[in-house]
Amino acid sequence: MSAPLLRYCPDLYNYQRRETRPVMVGNVQIGGGAPVVVQSMLTSDTRDADACVREALGLAEAGCQIVRVTAQTRIIAENLQHIRDGIRAAGCDVPLVADIHFKPDAAMEAVKWVEKVRVNPGNYADKKKFAVKEYTDEEYAAEVAYMEEQFVPLVKECIRLGRAMRIGTNHGSLSDRIMNRHGDTPLGMVESALEFARIARAQGYHNFLFSMKASNPKVMIEAYRLLVAHLNQLGADWNYPIHLGVTEAGDGEDGRIKSAIGIGSLLADGIGDTVRVSLTEDAIFEIPVAQQLVKPYNEGAPTHFEHISNAPPVSYDPFDYVRRESETLTINGVKTGGHETVPVFTTRKKWDAVAHKIDKLGDYKPEVVLEDSGVIEIDPRDDAAIASLYDSADAKLVTIKDGLKLPVIAAYRLLAAKLQARHPILLKDTLKADGSDDFTENLLVAATNIGSLLCDGIGDAVIVNGEEAPGQALRISYNILQAAGVRIFKTDYVACPSCGRTLFNLQTTTQKIRAATGHLKGVRIAVMGCIVNGPGEMADADFGYVGGAPEKINLYVGKTAVKFNIPEDEAVERLIDLIKEHGRWFDAPAAA
Repeated sequence: MSAPLLRYCPDLYNYQRRETRPVMVGNVQIGGGAPVVVQSMLTSDTRDADACVREALGLAEAGCQIVRVTAQTRIIAENLQHIRDGIRAAGCDVPLVADIHFKPDAAMEAVKWVEKVRVNPGNYADKKKFAVKEYTDEEYAAEVAYMEEQFVPLVKECIRLGRAMRIGTNHGSLSDRIMNRHGDTPLGMVESALEFARIARAQGYHNFLFSMKASNPKVMIEAYRLLVAHLNQLGADWNYPIHLGVTEAGDGEDGRIKSAIGIGSLLADGIGDTVRVSLTEDAIFEIPVAQQLVKPYNEGAPTHFEHISNAPPVSYDPFDYVRRESETLTINGVKTGGHETVPVFTTRKKWDAVAHKIDKLGDYKPEVVLEDSGVIEIDPRDDAAIASLYDSADAKLVTIKDGLKLPVIAAYRLLAAKLQARHPILLKDTLKADGSDDFTENLLVAATNIGSLLCDGIGDAVIVNGEEAPGQALRISYNILQAAGVRIFKTDYVACPSCGRTLFNLQTTTQKIRAATGHLKGVRIAVMGCIVNGPGEMADADFGYVGGAPEKINLYVGKTAVKFNIPEDEAVERLIDLIKEHGRWFDAPAAA
């Protein structure tokens, strides 16, 4: 369990945006009360300046406020000058960020030409060999000293040239030193970033921000919360802005839902000053998703909610996932609560709309009709309603009443805090009678609200009301459960967004792998364009498909490479063979 004094948010019931110092990236301000900034990353090869310029201009036109580009080596970083000059010659002033892994000399070249440099503490100076070693304090200090020696020149250049920096930890690329001292944990991610921040501060440098990315939304949420809690403990002048992102989120609805769970839940708690949605799609499609996620906060939507007063402490530990305990109820033949699978509810109207084709809905069937469930709807501020449930001899399924002007996440936190644990809770995506006409907006709202609560262990059943189309509402429900890791009903994919480091066509390859393996329920497959985050982000995956060299693929079991330099046109079949070797393969059922 975490220390009881750790706090990442002053009020878990009423929205307050975290106050930060401003960080300037060119002419764009991050933090310091500025609107939340949207950014993305080029998929074009950094060596192709014309392609990078075209893509950057397209992103800027779509509303991208900061553009990131990878710089794998010093020679490649030299081409950033031509990319910058081409963008500026077109009359566009969008700031550029160089993404650096492994190569301090690439960072020293890149900082000449871009407004911001992203460094990954796990691989900027540390070597990662997945070695198990017991570090003495002296050995640990010696490695930190070496890291400082490598990092200080970049800090000094950033000061001299007026550049910004992101200290961006990735769950998938913690150094061996951090892994052996702290483990593959959110705390390890935080400590890795703070080492670099202390070095920067010792040089008098403060124009930086942090990120704590992971492909698992639960890990990502906990890491950011833990980071902010540690910054709060360190003092008021550690008020650096935060960059939010779920790395390797994937594509399609799954990628959008996973991103919304991680990014949306933190924005709802006032954390986050810039966001990047990482989709395995063309970068242009990331922008509208990010814009929709930040829009409510940039437009002041939280001020429209009623204030929650005299609330008790929340019922869960924000830094340690544990599912809320409740009694098990059987509702319409479906077990709900306790340690049972979280079921999907729907309304009578939607049930009737799909009743004629339920046998064709596959994995997206409705399980319980709301009106037949006996659920009790209450206002969690109504102490008399809460008291009547205390007096009830039997456990009841409870949810929030529609029409309340409360934020969904806060309302359910309050319900969980006041309600006896024996009563299971039905989560809703919205407390309004109707949703938007925009499917993506409905999907993101549902994923943010329901997904955030599930990641805190709250919720024994779910219903999506905001999306009117019955089939789509059911699909959203199930995909949120999958992305939050509470109900694995289909193959799970960890797929990184494409960038200039990618060694094969990620989008077509991911679709090819989905087509071949999409029936393997409960199997988790990682598809990684390069080695930067591959092995670490695959820690939770069963199998991995990773670009090792141009047109060559390495295959992994867990985070161990077992097959090397497989020609790309053979690699999907070889992946299937690997899955078969480990007894996880079964043939797809015949199509209906």
